Amino acid sequence: MTTDSAPDIPAGFHPLPMGGPFMSNVGPLYVRHEGPLVQVGFRVEPRHTNPLEICHGGMLASFADMLLPISVHRKSAEVGLRFLPTISLQLDYLAAVPLGAWVQGEGEVLRVTRSLVFAQGTATADGVPCLRVSGIFKIGPALKLPVAEG
Repeated sequence: MTTDSAPDIPAGFHPLPMGGPFMSNVGPLYVRHEGPLVQVGFRVEPRHTNPLEICHGGMLASFADMLLPISVHRKSAEVGLRFLPTISLQLDYLAAVPLGAWVQGEGEVLRVTRSLVFAQGTATADGVPCLRVSGIFKIGPALKLPVAEG
């Protein structure tokens, strides 16, 4: 991690514009979208950690709750850019994530119905598996938010 305020971000990742004040406060998140590959990531900063300087589970849950809908937006033409409120989110924390680690994940769309999306994903911290997630999302109204290119 760099010593200035800008974290070291891996090549190909670009800032992800996000709506809402909550994610704006805990972000930034970054996205790399190359063909079928869609990855979302963030650098663990001191504000993301617990007293042991390990990424707080709540931050990882917030990340997972963005990872899956972003993956759906970019991988499912039938859903497109729609608001996807979370109905259910299950997480398995696989390893501790230290301060300064680069966390990145990928999600996949399992099934789309008329009103729901089922998705799952995994994330790593500096290449070590750290999170498994699955979720169910309601297909809501169209969004008019920018989607980062890349």
